[in-house]
Amino acid sequence: MQQSNFYAMLSRMKYINRWGLMNNTRSENISEHSQQVAVLAHCLVLIHNKRFGGSLDPERAALLAVFHDATEIITGDMPTPVKYANNAMRDMYRSIEDSAADRLVSMLPDDFKTDFDKILKLTDERDRALEPFVKAADRFSALIKCIEEMRMGNDEFRMARQSIEQSIHEMKLPEAEVFFEEFLPAFSLALDELER
Repeated sequence: MQQSNFYAMLSRMKYINRWGLMNNTRSENISEHSQQVAVLAHCLVLIHNKRFGGSLDPERAALLAVFHDATEIITGDMPTPVKYANNAMRDMYRSIEDSAADRLVSMLPDDFKTDFDKILKLTDERDRALEPFVKAADRFSALIKCIEEMRMGNDEFRMARQSIEQSIHEMKLPEAEVFFEEFLPAFSLALDELER
């Protein structure tokens, strides 16, 4: 049996901090971010199934979300303004992410490689239906970070909050609008208010 470094490499997600260009009151790493995105993606797919008659797999959405930023172990967390500055940058970064995914997959035993290639690159057609929910969850996680920072008096996140909120609305995802109305307001509450 040959040694596999894949899971040890994944454990390094906790060392990759997000929001590198911003003044943070509390740092956030991609490991905790991915956990939150998984919870939010699961919720969005549940909304889809229960409120809009869908039949997608919320657990699969959560799994895809857990791994959605795994390539950043290799690439680091590139700031959004840089990553999406123009089509050439977006395409180049996508290519870099694919190479990073290939590198991670190469660390797996052969009988795991196909499974993780599908997860890291979203190559399975069934997973593509879940992709908008994972993307929306990723944006909601960023929005929640902005809300939390602003609650701590950090105005640095004001414009990011507006931009992210607008980008979620522009997705035209009814499930996201339900989340805005039903779940997002609670993220502005203090602990004592949440426990009422």
